[in-house]
Amino acid sequence: MEPRNPAYDARVRGSFADQNVMATLGVTMAEVSAGRVVLEMPFRADLTQQHGFLHAGVVTTALDSACGYAGFSLMPEGAEVLTVEFKSNFLRPAAGELFRFEGQVIKPGRSLMVTEGRAYAVKDGASKLISTMSATMMVIEGREGING
Repeated sequence: MEPRNPAYDARVRGSFADQNVMATLGVTMAEVSAGRVVLEMPFRADLTQQHGFLHAGVVTTALDSACGYAGFSLMPEGAEVLTVEFKSNFLRPAAGELFRFEGQVIKPGRSLMVTEGRAYAVKDGASKLISTMSATMMVIEGREGING
């Protein structure tokens, strides 16, 4: 994957730092490369559902961001990213000490990028795949007011 902006790393990290929802959830950026992003989040009991598992909405929110920033890493300077659609599959309960959310661009395009995400629960050093995502990201260029 070839980034269209040589300063993509700083741009991705800067944009991520501005995402209040990620800070609220305690999600941090672990890795950034062209077309791939990894986010991490420690388990928090206040983000669980009635059975004590991390809530599916939290998993989906973090996977959406991982996929979005993977796409954003390949976008030109000045472009912004916006999710157009996604589909999630939950494979097992989200039980772990740490959660990793990996986003990867599958097909970069000038106006749309197809991405895939995978969420893992880590417990006692072992990772288990808990969810997958297919998502489409829109490349937004030349639109005033998107950030305001």
